[in-house]
Amino acid sequence: MRYLCAVYCEPGTLEALPAAEKTTLDRDSVAYDVELQRQGHYIASDALQPVSAARTVRVRRSRATIVDGPFAETKEHLGGFILIEAKDMNEALAIAEKIPMAKYGTIEVRPVMKLSS
Repeated sequence: MRYLCAVYCEPGTLEALPAAEKTTLDRDSVAYDVELQRQGHYIASDALQPVSAARTVRVRRSRATIVDGPFAETKEHLGGFILIEAKDMNEALAIAEKIPMAKYGTIEVRPVMKLSS
């Protein structure tokens, strides 16, 4: 089963890291992706640009509204994701707790819904 590990952190968290710590985090994140790939769990991952680059689209009554930034009023914002394959939620959680960004933010683990075509 596929699981999305959504990586959330507070704005400014990564920018506030000392350069050496940010370099280590980036290196550890890439290394963990490689390890997940070796184990057969990795599907895809990516980091996202800051929320200041985001736009939110809503369509109501056939009219689109586009606003700057994320729509949700939350303290933490989506910073990236890892899409994994795991046998069940317990295995997905075990994988998620080893994501290097978990030390700096929050990882939401959610099963991917299969839609029929």
